[in-house]
Amino acid sequence: MQIWRSNPSPNHKTPLALTIGNFDGVHLGHQAILSCLKDTADKLGIAACVMTFEPHPREFFAPDQAPTRLTSFREKLQQLARSKIDYVRVYRFNYDFAKISPEAFVDRILIQELSVRWLLVGDDFRFGARRAGDFAMLKAMSGQYGFEVEEMPGVLIDGQRVSSSHIRKLLNAGDLHTARRFLGRPFSISGRVIDGDKLGKKLGFPTANIHIRHNRPPISGIFVVKVYGVIQSAPSVALPGVASLGVRPTVHQNGKPVLEVHLLNFDQSIYGYHLRVDFLHKLRDEEKYHDLTQLVQQISKDIEQAKLFFNQMTDSVV
Repeated sequence: MQIWRSNPSPNHKTPLALTIGNFDGVHLGHQAILSCLKDTADKLGIAACVMTFEPHPREFFAPDQAPTRLTSFREKLQQLARSKIDYVRVYRFNYDFAKISPEAFVDRILIQELSVRWLLVGDDFRFGARRAGDFAMLKAMSGQYGFEVEEMPGVLIDGQRVSSSHIRKLLNAGDLHTARRFLGRPFSISGRVIDGDKLGKKLGFPTANIHIRHNRPPISGIFVVKVYGVIQSAPSVALPGVASLGVRPTVHQNGKPVLEVHLLNFDQSIYGYHLRVDFLHKLRDEEKYHDLTQLVQQISKDIEQAKLFFNQMTDSVV
């Protein structure tokens, strides 16, 4: 998969099958669109391309009110690559881009820059300044510009539309099981292990402090997790652990969210490693304790609960 951000596009003269969206989370609804896009591109003998934006338009217009991201930009690209898309065209969303009229968007970007032959959009798709463009406009303009356009309905699970906003609500409520069904995989956060305050090691529970790129993750609390990337020679092997994601109210006031992972039966230096943490089960919310002794007692209980969880998983497989 090739990624580009600059003009002109490297495949300027090559016709494309295209879809457009933010693709936050790359959930089952997104995956259905990507699968249809790739299948049609292969049938037509052309390349499959995803157009996406950075930052998210709502982050640009109202950063304090924008929804938290399900995936970082890097994680989103990794998920798109798994769909075997040929190209991802990333547009920087700014005031100039936001002012493009729907008509200019079709003429200048879809046709002149991207040479779109076939376009697939979701049934809630809007485009152009003030979101004035819709599927009906695309359909009307497709004959003039010589491209085909199709609209894809949303994916439903138990009558509920699969959407990034619904998955955020599930994660916020601690319902990791249902969120996993809508995502098509466990919710995860990836990042590099960085130097922390080493409080966990002092308390007898060494932790990997993982850098998170956004200050408002969609979940918080104490979780049972699996961690990938610890064994560098076998990146597909996961190690079990317990994770704390939050502001650590016992030791900090008004702190930023921190992701710390204690790996079970593991005590080696992994500074600088890039890890992926899969969140499997929520144990509890964050709590503020009167002293570190109470905190240590609770951490011990969390670890025992995590071990019990993994033992039950093993028993169910057998």
